[in-house]
Amino acid sequence: MMELKPLNSVPPIKLPPGHNLFPTLNPPEKTLTFHKFLVLFLTFIAYAAFHASRKPPSIVKSVLGPEIKALNGTDSTIVATGWAPFEGASGPHRLGELDLAFLLAYSIGMYFAGHIGDNIDLRIFLTVGMLGSGVLVIAFGLGYFLDVHWLGFFLIVQILCGLFQSIGWPCVVAVMGNWFGKAKRGLIMGVWNSNTSVGNIIGSLVASSVLSFGWGWSFVLPGLFILVVAALVYMFLVVSPDHIGLELASKEIEMNLEGVALVGSETGEVEEEGVLEPEMEGAGAIGFLQAWRLPGVAPFAFCLFFSKLVAYTFLYWLPFYLRQTVVAGVQLSHKNAGILSTVFDIGGVIGGVLAGVTSDIIEARGVTSTVFLLLSIPSLLFYRIYGSVSMFTNIALMLISGALVNGPYSLITTAVSADLGTQSLIKGNSRALATVSAIIDGTGSVGAALGPLLAGYISTRGWNSVFVMLVLSIFIACLFLIPIVKNEIKGKLNEGKWLWISVIKR
Repeated sequence: MMELKPLNSVPPIKLPPGHNLFPTLNPPEKTLTFHKFLVLFLTFIAYAAFHASRKPPSIVKSVLGPEIKALNGTDSTIVATGWAPFEGASGPHRLGELDLAFLLAYSIGMYFAGHIGDNIDLRIFLTVGMLGSGVLVIAFGLGYFLDVHWLGFFLIVQILCGLFQSIGWPCVVAVMGNWFGKAKRGLIMGVWNSNTSVGNIIGSLVASSVLSFGWGWSFVLPGLFILVVAALVYMFLVVSPDHIGLELASKEIEMNLEGVALVGSETGEVEEEGVLEPEMEGAGAIGFLQAWRLPGVAPFAFCLFFSKLVAYTFLYWLPFYLRQTVVAGVQLSHKNAGILSTVFDIGGVIGGVLAGVTSDIIEARGVTSTVFLLLSIPSLLFYRIYGSVSMFTNIALMLISGALVNGPYSLITTAVSADLGTQSLIKGNSRALATVSAIIDGTGSVGAALGPLLAGYISTRGWNSVFVMLVLSIFIACLFLIPIVKNEIKGKLNEGKWLWISVIKR
C-alpha cells in the first residue's frame, strides 16, 4: 500500500464537522468503500441540487413570456401577454438575454473557479457556491411576490447566480477524481453524471407542480433544496482519502495520479506510464495556459462548446417549445409541458451511462462521443418532423434524442475531463484536475450561453430554424473530434486491437 501525502502548498485540511460530531464515521469503524459511496452520494446530490435550481427559468418561460396560440403545429398569433418586462412580441428575446446573463457569467466564473478550487479546501469552496446559488435563486422568485418588473433586477440576480453556480462543477469533478481511479471510470462517471439529468428532473417536477400557485414558488422551493444539501456537504464531505487517514491501493493510485489515461489515444503513440516524482508531490496547481496545452484539452473543449450549446438549448427552451407545439391535436398546459420535458432528461441518464460503458469497453472516448453525436442528428430531425404526430412518438423520439445529445456531453465533462486532468505529461500533479475540468466545461458553457440566446431570437422566425441551428452545431462538434478519433484508432491498431478495421480497409 502506498500512502497519499497532503499537498505541501495547500493549507491544512480540517475534518468535516459531521465527522467530529459522529466519530463512528471515521476509520477504522468505516472502511474506504463506505467513504467512496458517501462521497459518490454527496457529490451526486450536490450537483443534482445545482441543476434543480437552474431548471425553474425554463419552466416559467411560458408564463413569463407571451402566450402564443399554435395552429396545425405552427406558430400563430399572441393571444395573451406575460409578466413584464417579458411580455409582448419581444418577450422571447428578453428571456434569451436572461439565459445569456446567467450562462455567460457561469462560463467566465468557471475558468476562475477551477484554478481557485485547486488551491483551497474544496469542501468550503463548494459550500459557498451552493449557499450563494440558493439565496440568489430564491431572490429571483421574490420578484413575483414583490411584484418586480425591472429587467435589470432579474439580469443582476442571474449574473450573480451564474458566478456562484460556476463553483460547483470543478469542485465535484476534482473530488471524484481524488477518490476514484481510471478503472471503469467511464461507467462510474456515466452513472454519477446522471446527477445533471436527475437534478433537471427534480427541478422540472417541483417547479411545474407549484406553478399554479404563482411562478415565484417555482424558484423558492429549488432554492431551499440546494441550501439543505449545502449543509450536508459542509458537514460530511471528505475531499480526499488522505484527509481522513485512508489509503488507496497502490495500483489505484498509479491509475489516478500517474496518468495511464488516454495513453496512446491523443498522440497515437504508446507512452510509458509515468512515475510519481517526489518533487511533484508538493507541486502547485498547473497554470491555466499550461492546462490548455495538454494533449486533447482544446479539441474536447471546443467540441463541448457546440454539443453543450445543443444540450442547454433543450434545457432552457424545451418546455416553452412543447407549450407552443400541438401534440396529437392538443396544446399542452404549462404544467404538462414542464413535466413532459423531463423525458429528455431521462434519456440523458440512459445516454450518459451508455456512453460511459461503451467508452470503457472500446477504450476510446473520442470515438464514442463522435458516434453519439452523429446519431443525434437524425434523431433531432425525426423529433421535429414526427414529434407532433402522437404523444407516444413525441415521448419516444424525445427519449432517444436526450440519450444521444447528452451522452457525449456527459462523457466529455466527466470521464474525459478526469482522464485529461491526470495524464502522464502532468507527472503526478493531481491538482491539475479542477483546472482542466473548468477549462473544458467553461468553454462548453460559453456555447451553452450562446445556444439559448440564439434560440430566443430564432424561435420568433419558426422552430424549424432552431433545429437547423442545433444540427449544424452537432456537425461542427464532430469536426473538432476528427484528430482525436484518428489518433485513437491509430493507437488501437498499433496495440493490436480493433483488427476488424484493418480487415475492412483491405
